[in-house]
Amino acid sequence: MKEEFLRLLRSTNRDGIENLIDFIEKSDFFKAPASTRFHGNYEGGLLEHSMKVYEIFKEKVSNSCIKIDVPDESLIIIALLHDICKANYYKIDYRNAKNQFGEWEKVPYYTVEDTIPYGHGEKSVMMITEYIKLTVEEKYCIRWHMGFTEPKELYGTIGVAYKKFPLALLMHEADLEATYFFDI
Repeated sequence: MKEEFLRLLRSTNRDGIENLIDFIEKSDFFKAPASTRFHGNYEGGLLEHSMKVYEIFKEKVSNSCIKIDVPDESLIIIALLHDICKANYYKIDYRNAKNQFGEWEKVPYYTVEDTIPYGHGEKSVMMITEYIKLTVEEKYCIRWHMGFTEPKELYGTIGVAYKKFPLALLMHEADLEATYFFDI
């Protein structure tokens, strides 16, 4: 899966993509979970989630009820990198829990260590643009991929963004479907 992820990123031929890939490979992206407890909360969950989002996103765009004309490279960049903000974000800690025999033992779990508190979607945009240039539409798709899980004070803004860039709504839906239909 890692090789396919890297192959797809390289296929975009974006200036700076090799530097971005170098960052990703030096980070914990390929081993990180997708979340601490909601979906993909296991080693490699972030990679698996990103690949599933890409698969669903491509399908949603090709079968959209409105015409969406976007290059494949944009779909790759948006879907595979929407959660890059989770690289170097989770840490393993330990807590006591009862095992199957009712005995207490230390068990690992994921916790958050946010060393760059810049939000979620906006943090991903910031991290990506340190290496490659994003189109405006790509920025909106990544920034608003969390949709209405954002604070309710932003709902009006999200609605305006989705009207302006319907691709962003499809990205949000793909992220939700990967999370809730596939638990990754």
